[in-house]
Amino acid sequence: MAEPRIFVVDDEPETRELIGDYLAMNGYSVRLLDGGAAMRKQMETERPDLVVLDLNMPGEDGLSIVRSLKSSTDVPVIMLTATASLVDRVVGLELGADDYLAKPCELRELLARIRSVIRRAQAQTAAPVPDLAHERREVRFGTKWLDLDAQSLRGEDGEEQPLVHSEFTLLKAFVENPRRVLSRERLLDLASARDGEPFDRAIDVRITRIRKKIEPDPARPTVIRTVRGVGYMFSPD
Repeated sequence: MAEPRIFVVDDEPETRELIGDYLAMNGYSVRLLDGGAAMRKQMETERPDLVVLDLNMPGEDGLSIVRSLKSSTDVPVIMLTATASLVDRVVGLELGADDYLAKPCELRELLARIRSVIRRAQAQTAAPVPDLAHERREVRFGTKWLDLDAQSLRGEDGEEQPLVHSEFTLLKAFVENPRRVLSRERLLDLASARDGEPFDRAIDVRITRIRKKIEPDPARPTVIRTVRGVGYMFSPD
């Protein structure tokens, strides 16, 4: 089995080398890259299994790189942020990043996060999607249709709505549990949104983002309803 390939994108040579050496010692094939341009050039010849990305870089920052990467691929991204800014974390998650760590990070924790994110991505790719929509393999979510095979969201006019991996897994969790109140912790489990410590706000951020795509009126959601003090419920009707 080939070693998982990790791109470490950071403008600080010492940080790149420190992370790279540690990951290589733990069985990963690592590419050390100093920014978005170098990452894109490397992706012309090989695809990573995961990108470890510094958000705070001169020139093109990490958030711009996340946006560009997630618009065209489903490669998992773990963000590193020296500021530990809540705004950076929320925006990064909204753009589709899969996890984050504050810098300087504990290398053992970074390794655990990498293993967790790669495991989730591999499981999602390998697992067959149940036939949940009366053999159509499509489910109606408000103003959109979720295609379970293509893992995509489209309007009635056929136009596809961008959907990142974390949004699809959350929508699929709702499909499998219609009209049931699901706590944030339960959604984390069902959507494999995070191993380890709970990260409730990640669910809230993703649902807010999803509502903007599927609800007729995102300010008054009727498809994914909030059950105060408990969690959320998918109401397909």
